[in-house]
Amino acid sequence: PDLVERLISVDISPVSTAPVSEFAAYISAMKSVRIPDGLSRSAARQLADDQLRPVVQLPQLRQFLLTNLVEVEGRYTWRVNLEAISHHLADIMNFPIFHEPYPGPALFLGGSNSPYISSKDYPEIQRLFPKADVQYIEGAGHIVHQDKFEEFISAVLNFLPPP
Repeated sequence: PDLVERLISVDISPVSTAPVSEFAAYISAMKSVRIPDGLSRSAARQLADDQLRPVVQLPQLRQFLLTNLVEVEGRYTWRVNLEAISHHLADIMNFPIFHEPYPGPALFLGGSNSPYISSKDYPEIQRLFPKADVQYIEGAGHIVHQDKFEEFISAVLNFLPPP
């Protein structure tokens, strides 16, 4: 805590998020994407987008996932290690157990259309972060900074001390 002046948690709370997560399905869909060699970047992205669409319905989320599609030596692959993520998803989706609270200011900034910060999480947020403020950006989903960029930046700047 002495190394952190203040903390911002974006659309995640200090509890397990596995029950509300669709990430396993998204990762599986990403792993199943097949792109033939020799396609242009735009054609490859369109083909991957088409293949992800049945599982990842939100266009903004598909576009975010597609930022991880890269060309390496003429073949398209995912920048992120999907195997490692899928094997460790439970660890990623769980919050470590802490007994000592963080004493500094904390902002939990969520999207109003996202299930990742729920009112049922407030007691644990308050226990671990007694100076926490929970705010929601209206109309944003889980990828708050992409969905409502200006509102996100405004909330972050309002939380930070003036320069």
